[in-house]
Amino acid sequence: MTTSDQAPEPRPAATVLLVRDQPEFQVLMVKRHHQIDFASGSLVFPGGKTHDGDADARWAGHAVGWDDLDPVQRTLRIGAIREAFEETGILLAQTAQGTPFEDPCDAAVRSAVDAGEIAFIDVLRELDVRLRLDELAIFARWITPIFMPKRFDTWFYAMSAPPGQVAACDGRETVDAEWISPSEAIRLAASGERTIIFPTLMNLKLLAEAQSAQDSIVRARQRRLVTVLPEVSQENGEPVLVLPPDAGYGAVSQPLKTLRA
Repeated sequence: MTTSDQAPEPRPAATVLLVRDQPEFQVLMVKRHHQIDFASGSLVFPGGKTHDGDADARWAGHAVGWDDLDPVQRTLRIGAIREAFEETGILLAQTAQGTPFEDPCDAAVRSAVDAGEIAFIDVLRELDVRLRLDELAIFARWITPIFMPKRFDTWFYAMSAPPGQVAACDGRETVDAEWISPSEAIRLAASGERTIIFPTLMNLKLLAEAQSAQDSIVRARQRRLVTVLPEVSQENGEPVLVLPPDAGYGAVSQPLKTLRA
């Protein structure tokens, strides 16, 4: 195992839990392509690593809530929205008239942004819309354990999904996009019908405590943020991963042998 002295520095990442009540409380999840090196084949929330373009100072004129956030939060939230756009085709933005953006997103443009051929900010400028950084509620923050060879410092955000947009996978990193109730996703994982990695499953369980999309966002805004850096402990002679007791997930001890990246 990797020691703390040898552990790679975690890379900033962001993901978004898009929630709705149509007809029941649901969250948008995507299935990772089986050839992706991280969480291949797993059901996850849209998200990924932040990019240099997410920290572009020009975003100041194209993002609602810019002045109320520090540079770190600006970059993370832009990254989360960009990843959702690339992977699902949903753009969390508002028009010049202040209404939610609801037009379909061009698949070719999404692909070009993903490939770095078009800057995401240029897409927003062309559409004359602004990102809704202010509507992203901090849901959780997880840092990959130090013994893992690939580490991320991932911020989870929750936001109500725009009612007029349709989710569609990108076909490259993700091969399916579906709206699913948190409890049903948990059931499918328990039965082995779906693969859901540990952090995603824990946050699904936290999400499932809410009664509706709006309730989940209210709970997120009211919850005290405790950064989750899972640690290894021993239980009945076996190594287990444990979470901070005050992080809101209850008493958790996950056998290491059951984990997959």
